Amino acid sequence: MNVAIRYAAGSDIGCNRENNEDSGYAGARLIAVADGMGGYAGGEVASSTVIGSLRSLDTGAHSDDLVEILGRAVAEANEKLRIVREERPDLSRMGTTLTAMLWSGQTVALAHIGDSRGYLLRDGELFQMTQDHTMDELLKAEAEQAGQTADPAETSRLSHVLYRVLDGREDREPDLRLREARLGDRYLLCSDGLSGPVDAQKIYEVLSAEAEPQRAVDRLIELARDNGGPDNITAVVADVVESEHITEAEPPRTVGAAGGV
Repeated sequence: MNVAIRYAAGSDIGCNRENNEDSGYAGARLIAVADGMGGYAGGEVASSTVIGSLRSLDTGAHSDDLVEILGRAVAEANEKLRIVREERPDLSRMGTTLTAMLWSGQTVALAHIGDSRGYLLRDGELFQMTQDHTMDELLKAEAEQAGQTADPAETSRLSHVLYRVLDGREDREPDLRLREARLGDRYLLCSDGLSGPVDAQKIYEVLSAEAEPQRAVDRLIELARDNGGPDNITAVVADVVESEHITEAEPPRTVGAAGGV
């Protein structure tokens, strides 16, 4: 069976920010979300540089090792951040999260670093595909391995402190894995500006109720704003469908800082 994806993307500045440091991309073979950081302008440059670098993956079919291809592309994007940091000392603190999926038929590679998230809605159940690279999650994992329970006060204090991002420095390795997509799957990539104010149950309800990807994206962003919109909000939704159901090629969507919004 030949499959393809129907996709949509959206990004919103939120209710409390002066600029949008998120970037997102949705195309026939690549979907990605990057949440930049590093002060005014720094986050915008970081996220848009990474998304701009990865976009070349959407230009042709990939039949080789998808994980290797995506991992190499992320490394190249990180190298571009290093070059920008050297050229712009004022951006030395910039960095970005990245969650990206590269498709070849039903085979898909997933790359993840930071605390943006990837979700899968399959057979009426919602799964979180990624693990946040935040200090609280690291402490919880270490405590669990030791047969203990992490201090709730300490984990709460560290819930937004990232220990892995792309920032142009060495050894910035993303989590990489290969997945098999199924007909009927719905995927959501989002920045923490969505997953923070909108809980998993609400995300599940919207993804289940809204048949059109763009309506799902718009509704999720609306909910994040309704719940205070404390950060930039970016979402990409992709549905796995039979390729013959796509009668004409959809143009790719670039949103947020990378899209000039």
